[in-house]
Amino acid sequence: MASILLSLNTHTALPLHTRTRTTKTTLKILRFSHKLPPSSPLYCNHDTRLHLRCQTTTGTPSTADFAAAAGQDRLRKVPIKNIRNFCIIAHIDHGKSTLADKLLQMTGTVQKREMKEQFLDNMDLERERGITIKLQAARMRYVYENEGYCLNLIDTPGHVDFSYEVSRSLAACEGALLVVDASQGVEAQTLANVYLALENNLEIIPVLNKIDLPGAEPDRVCKEIEEVIGLDCSNAIHCSAKEGIGITEILNAIVERVPPPRDTAAMPLRALIFDSYYDPYRGVIVYFRVIDGNIKKGDRVYFMASEKDYYADEIGVLSPNQMQVEELYAGEVGYLSASIRSVADARVGDTVTHYSRKAEQSLPGYEEATPMVFCGLFPVDADQFSELRDALEKLQLNDAALKVMTGDMNLLWLLDCYVFLVAKLLSIISFDSSELELEHDIVWICANGFGVDAAEVLSAPVFSSCPPLIRGLLDAFPHFEPETSNAMGFGFRCGFLGLLHMEIVQERLEREYNLSLITTAPSVVYRVNCVDDDIVECSNPSLLPEPGKRRSIEEPFVKIEMLTPKDYIGTLMELAQERRGEFKEMKYITENRASITYELPLAEMVGDFFDQLKSRSKGYASMEYTFVGYKESDLIRLDIQINGDPVEPLATIVHKDKERMMEAISKGTEFSVACFFKNMGGAFVLCPPVVYGLNDDVEREYSAYSVGRALTQKLKELIPRQMFKVPIQACMGAKVIASESLSAIRKDVLAKCYGGDISRKKKLLKKQAAGKKRMKAIGKVDVPQEAFMAVLKLEKEVL
Repeated sequence: MASILLSLNTHTALPLHTRTRTTKTTLKILRFSHKLPPSSPLYCNHDTRLHLRCQTTTGTPSTADFAAAAGQDRLRKVPIKNIRNFCIIAHIDHGKSTLADKLLQMTGTVQKREMKEQFLDNMDLERERGITIKLQAARMRYVYENEGYCLNLIDTPGHVDFSYEVSRSLAACEGALLVVDASQGVEAQTLANVYLALENNLEIIPVLNKIDLPGAEPDRVCKEIEEVIGLDCSNAIHCSAKEGIGITEILNAIVERVPPPRDTAAMPLRALIFDSYYDPYRGVIVYFRVIDGNIKKGDRVYFMASEKDYYADEIGVLSPNQMQVEELYAGEVGYLSASIRSVADARVGDTVTHYSRKAEQSLPGYEEATPMVFCGLFPVDADQFSELRDALEKLQLNDAALKVMTGDMNLLWLLDCYVFLVAKLLSIISFDSSELELEHDIVWICANGFGVDAAEVLSAPVFSSCPPLIRGLLDAFPHFEPETSNAMGFGFRCGFLGLLHMEIVQERLEREYNLSLITTAPSVVYRVNCVDDDIVECSNPSLLPEPGKRRSIEEPFVKIEMLTPKDYIGTLMELAQERRGEFKEMKYITENRASITYELPLAEMVGDFFDQLKSRSKGYASMEYTFVGYKESDLIRLDIQINGDPVEPLATIVHKDKERMMEAISKGTEFSVACFFKNMGGAFVLCPPVVYGLNDDVEREYSAYSVGRALTQKLKELIPRQMFKVPIQACMGAKVIASESLSAIRKDVLAKCYGGDISRKKKLLKKQAAGKKRMKAIGKVDVPQEAFMAVLKLEKEVL
């Protein structure tokens, strides 16, 4: 058994001897006349007693043992010069979460028996997909040179769709660990994260992870980081988070190289909210970083943006679970619970200050996230409309990048909701409709049904105008843009940062709020220049103005940078050309890796672009994109009709063909398809096929026809067969450009006829034909959910 002797003069732990023989574990209680200094790893808050459990061992206590022991006491206040706030940034799958796990384990923040992979990824979706979706914070205590340090870690996502989470994390830190896979090198998201860190003036520590892999080339990657990023890698740390190699060096580097927060404890409280979520029992829980001053439990706090005040019922730190404390100081990261019931009162980016001693100026906060992809969310059950609205409001608090679009209310839609709600209430509440003669009663019923304050409606200045009820509700109803569909009822129009973000939000709504949802085809925001000089922004293809009312249509363009090995340059340039990309630049980062820059429409990226990029490069390429602005394009709305009825959720806006190939074929026009090569940045690549007719002005792309053709074929596979023939058509205005037919199910009406006169069989067949004709005229076809997502996986066909 290893004995421990505590010297009262030096206050240090001295190992005496080690025996290989196993003996019974005992508990010794040592009494002291004074406290141990905080720098001691065995420091305790108690004045007179220190409890030591002597364990059987085969060696002397290691530095890791002392660090783990110190990590159990994470709530003790440390000087502000000993606080380090840092985050981990990297490309997806470069080992951020694994490194965070090792840091938690090494510092004793999480016991070994409690440890599990992706410890900070606490959502089921994160574990199932193996990605980080939400930023997570954890407070660690680390002893360095006999002095205790408080390390506040923030783990961040790596996917481009969640870059907004990264930007919020960086604003709460002074340093960042830049993790790069030693076998893959610098990727697109690595560059994007570095630029974000430099904008926030963070101290960047390069870390080369996965050095234990057979294909690891740390020297090459170091050179690549210096050449591409311009970051000095002479002190880069080589580690393997999986094997635990280099973890101590990382912790020491954090203490030595990350600067401490500024000492502003004497200033009025200013705390920046960087995340929050809604707890059904405690209300809104706020995660914040104290920039100036301090905050105590029970303080009356004031939210500067929402101008609301609350009492701090509970404050604490994240380690990584919530642990209560009495006070938080400048430079620390923690959480606040104040029984906040309205999610609008505590938004991400708001500044928290004291009610009695308000700060003169709020903190800058965060830039609003710009949504890139839009779609409609509809509940399968129409009765879940209010639940969907509440769920979106709560999820928007936790996911600030989710945008539930605002805009002018549709009075007809609001009237429909009002009639529907009153009819619903009349069927439940046992009173006669004559009792609803007062508009105040109607307002009360509707306001409670929508979850708004009836008094606010009644006090609205426009309540006395015509019609008062609708105008009052228009002013009081929360500014969510509703979306209606004859097929799916009422829903909401939402904006997302990308396709993965859209999928994650839908799954979170279904899992966390027990909803069953249908999503429409994703789209982007188009800018329509009308003939009356008005500019209309349209994200819903079904709301595109008529051709006679618009002068031109502009679509958003993005600049995309693809990092790829040189072997896949040609195929990726071909992919960008197929998506109407405009070549901008190509440069070699190293001898074997190149950066290719294109400008292409954002609409061409919505769908399978990222999947195609990974497929064509065998998983080695990566990409990053930024919004550059709007450009005029030749666009047209493509409608889908099923059995003659338009399906608005499947409408999409596509690039119009310059000349319809099918018309040329039907007229017997001679044409040829030629492929040609272009010199793009020193590399000859195969460009998309171009059609030439007898006249050279028949040069076209096949966007509208290929999309319509692929979509009708996909719908033919997904829509269940009916008792009648169902035509599926893709239309551009009044023209049908692609068509498929779903054959009818044949019911054998002659099965019961075992013989007899042929006239009997003819009579049954004639009756069946008449029934199918009648059914075709009045029959409705249900479109399954898979059909609405079919446009995401369209492959462009080349005829």
